[in-house]
Amino acid sequence: MTPEELRGFCLSFNAAVEDFPFSPEISVFKVLGRMFALSRLDNRPLTVNLKCDPEDAIRLRADHPGLIIPGYHMNKRHWNTVTVDGDLPDGLVRELVEDSYDLVVAGLPRAERLRLDRP
Repeated sequence: MTPEELRGFCLSFNAAVEDFPFSPEISVFKVLGRMFALSRLDNRPLTVNLKCDPEDAIRLRADHPGLIIPGYHMNKRHWNTVTVDGDLPDGLVRELVEDSYDLVVAGLPRAERLRLDRP
């Protein structure tokens, strides 16, 4: 997956936006003000921090050592750093990004979740 593909996929979700609250080099992808992905799109290897269910995070790290690690500068229980342009299949990366988005949406207040469901 290229940086452009990662950006495009993150922005394909309902109400997703790209923001730069930390620096112009760090893309933060948010849904209704809540972060679901963070990446330095010009880094090599390309990595992205993604929110993850704590039990899934441990399993993913064990299944993909070196490619999925505890979230860099994040709560290590709830975030993973995923190497995007490595040996992970693009389908798995897309699934992890989507799971991160879904976890963040699930944590939104009900009224905001309902607003997302409206066309």
